[in-house]
Amino acid sequence: MIYKLLLKIKDLGELKYFLGIEFVRNSDGILMHQCKYALELIAELVLLGSKPVSCPMEPNVKLTTAEFDTHIDTSEDTLLTDPWPYQRLLGKLLYLTVTRPDISFVVQSMSQFMHSPKVSHMAAALKVVRYIKSSSGLGVLLAAKCSESLSAFCDADWATCPNTRKSVTGYFIKLDSSLVSWKSKKQSTISRSSAEAEYRNLASIVAEITWIIGLLKELGVDHNSHVYIYNDSKSAFAIAANHVFHEHTKHIILIVISFVKRFNMVLFLFSTVLQLSRKLIYS
Repeated sequence: MIYKLLLKIKDLGELKYFLGIEFVRNSDGILMHQCKYALELIAELVLLGSKPVSCPMEPNVKLTTAEFDTHIDTSEDTLLTDPWPYQRLLGKLLYLTVTRPDISFVVQSMSQFMHSPKVSHMAAALKVVRYIKSSSGLGVLLAAKCSESLSAFCDADWATCPNTRKSVTGYFIKLDSSLVSWKSKKQSTISRSSAEAEYRNLASIVAEITWIIGLLKELGVDHNSHVYIYNDSKSAFAIAANHVFHEHTKHIILIVISFVKRFNMVLFLFSTVLQLSRKLIYS
C-alpha cells in the first residue's frame, strides 16, 4: 500500500470491531452496525425483559421545556431530580446514530433538554431503547459494487419546535446505493415561511455535498457526473431557479446557486409520499 511508503504503520489485519462499531464483510459489501453496543446499553438499563416497540416515538408527540410548561400553566410533568442518568443515556444514543439514521430525529429532539430534563423526556428516551431492542442488528451497508453517482434527499418541517418555533432540517446522501451522510437538526434561525425553511435545508445539503465531493477528490476519486437532489418543495425550487437576489434569501442563495452550477447538481421535485428523508424530520 502507498501508505506504507509514506508512513510507519502496522497492519492489524481485517477490521472487525472499532470503538463499539462492528464490521461484517460479504460479497454484497460491508455492514456497519452496533449490535453489541446496543445490547450492552439495554442490559445496563435493565430492559432485557421489556417489551420491544415498533417506533422510536409516538407520532405527533412534542417534547417541551419546563419554561414552556410554566408559560401554559401546567405542572403535570416535573423535572428529574438528577439529570445525570438522562444525560448519560442521551450521550450513548447519540453515538448509536453513527450507524442508525432511523433514530436521528428522535435523539436530536431529546438532546435539546440535556440541562433540564423532565420525567417525560426520560420516558421518551427509554422508549427509544426499547425500539432499539426490536432492531438491534440494523446498520449501514456499504455496497461492494458502487459507482461514483451521488444522490440526495432533503426535507424540512417548518416551525415544528413548540419551544422556539424553529424548523427542522433532514437529509441523507447516497453514493450509488450506499448511504454516506445524513442529518436531522434544528435550524439555527427562525424561518418566516415554509419556503424559507425548505431553502435553508437545500443550502445545508448543497454544502454537505460540496464537502463530500472534495473528500472524494482527496481520496483520488474524481466526481464528474451530475448530483441529483430530490425535494418536495415547489417554492424552494422556484427560488433556486431564479438568479435574482431576493431580500430575505440572498444570504443563502449564494451557496445554492454557485455550488449547484459548479458541481453539476440537478434539482428534482419529488413526491411527498415518496420523500424518504421525511423520516429524519418526523417521529
